[in-house]
Amino acid sequence: MSGSIDALSSLDLASTAYASCYLLFAFEVTAKKVRSVLMELFTVTLLSASNEAIDLLHQCMSEQFAGLHSDSKLDTVRLTRPEYESMEIQCYAQLPSFNLAVDGPVVYREAAVAIAHFIMRELEPMLLKAIIRKQFHYEESKEIELLERYCQNILYGAQVPAVQADDTDTAMLRTDRERRLNKVSEEVEQFLVSNTRIHLDGFVTFRLAPYWQELKEVVAYAVDEYVMDKQYQEFISLLKYFVRMQEVKLPIVHVLHKGGSDFVLYDHEFQLLDTVPADRIVAEMLESEMNMEDMIVSTLITVSPQQIVIHTRQPEIPVMRTLETIFEQRVRLCCTCGHCNLYFDEQGQPIAGKTEAAMEKRRNVIP
Repeated sequence: MSGSIDALSSLDLASTAYASCYLLFAFEVTAKKVRSVLMELFTVTLLSASNEAIDLLHQCMSEQFAGLHSDSKLDTVRLTRPEYESMEIQCYAQLPSFNLAVDGPVVYREAAVAIAHFIMRELEPMLLKAIIRKQFHYEESKEIELLERYCQNILYGAQVPAVQADDTDTAMLRTDRERRLNKVSEEVEQFLVSNTRIHLDGFVTFRLAPYWQELKEVVAYAVDEYVMDKQYQEFISLLKYFVRMQEVKLPIVHVLHKGGSDFVLYDHEFQLLDTVPADRIVAEMLESEMNMEDMIVSTLITVSPQQIVIHTRQPEIPVMRTLETIFEQRVRLCCTCGHCNLYFDEQGQPIAGKTEAAMEKRRNVIP
């Protein structure tokens, strides 16, 4: 009997010891959990976008946050993978190593820059098209796409052939991009500081009024450019038609391009042609105040040659493209013939005195 009592006492002691160990283990686990609580900093929601778009937003934020992880206090900041059902991304930090008062502003600033990059890269084209369609009343999808490309050219120097971008333009565009990016990111940062959830669709629509105003001004300028280019193309088409209807008066005319907008015209014997009055219809088409480009077009239409040989060292400038467009197959650009070598030096500059000497030659006036 006493043996049974001793056995029971030993079992009770063992059970008590086991229970104590379990409680101690549970306490340690709980303490660790308390020590490493995850704190939600903010959630970004993008309901109107595709899975690819929210993946791009996650990529922008991950790349921007990469620099944070070099700081041990900020190394605990983490982004969740995009949740496609709710279309959201969450940002967490681990306490107590993360101090919201000290570290929070840094995280909010980097997140704001990433979101601003995403807005300008992914959402801006859609915003531009919405403005073109709703405020400027363009309905044709082709015209909307074309106008959006005009806007992109104004904002980013996109590949539009009519624009000759130089280093200054590139620097100016870069500075303007940074200015717009800073303006958007500041608005986002101010919102994140006081809100744990940002609905990006609504935020862009209702909280970025200055950004919208800039986009509207860009679209207005792009529409003006588009209309002028369209009118110019119609005008060029009219000139081409007029050229085709003209009777040929000379077999060939040599056009010596001295540089810039300075041209001299010669006949088939390379004798100087007098400037002749422009055809009345052509003059009216080109208006009364003609620049040098208009003058050369007017003169060539008036003398109506079968062939036009342009001797130049600058075949890429816009006036050459204009002449080729109007006179089509009649135009031939020459950079290497004997006349070119006679009038231009090795650097492509006109040789002083050559064109002046030509003035002494007999003038051939077109009747």
